[in-house]
Amino acid sequence: MMNLKEAFRFQNRIDRLISDTEDILSSEDCVTLTRRTYLYKKAAPDAENETVTVIPDTEYYRQINELIEFVMYLLRQRKKLSDAISETKRSLPIDLDGEVSLNRYRQKMSSVFRGMAGIKDREVTDCNSGVGYRFNNEGNQISYKCDVKRVTTINFDRNTVRRYAAQLSETADKASLEVDKCLINYEVDYAPPFDVNDSFDEVFEKFNAG
Repeated sequence: MMNLKEAFRFQNRIDRLISDTEDILSSEDCVTLTRRTYLYKKAAPDAENETVTVIPDTEYYRQINELIEFVMYLLRQRKKLSDAISETKRSLPIDLDGEVSLNRYRQKMSSVFRGMAGIKDREVTDCNSGVGYRFNNEGNQISYKCDVKRVTTINFDRNTVRRYAAQLSETADKASLEVDKCLINYEVDYAPPFDVNDSFDEVFEKFNAG
């Protein structure tokens, strides 16, 4: 048994192991053997041909069949753990996935509103940043530089965004607390077949050992 927080961590570990195995099996160079035969005799009748096997660029090249079985085993464990997590979620007092997803938006918008609340009205003069046109004494149109005054004012209700920023932050904190309680206090009916901190080699060796 493990709590939900541990279960999600273990799920991520399985995902990583699957990804690492996929990287090996997806490389043709890793899953094939190439034999090069140097046809010396054809060029020099007194010489003997020589055959050399090119070693694949993976330490697991002798265990490709075992890796195929290993990734199938990991997928079964992933399914077993996912089903156990789903069963636990059904007993929770909140919609865990929905609350976590919604909370990300609450936190993000609270930050946006705080940034908006910090914007101040301002007036700035940009020297010689404008261009005007006039006619000179000869009747030709010429350009000239001029200063540009920029007046920036907020286009929203500052008090509203401040209120909403505080409201969303408070709601997000409460929701995070409820999520944390669920992650820690609710157990998942799953017995991990290896330690979450085991390396790829350690997990693979344990699998091969049966």
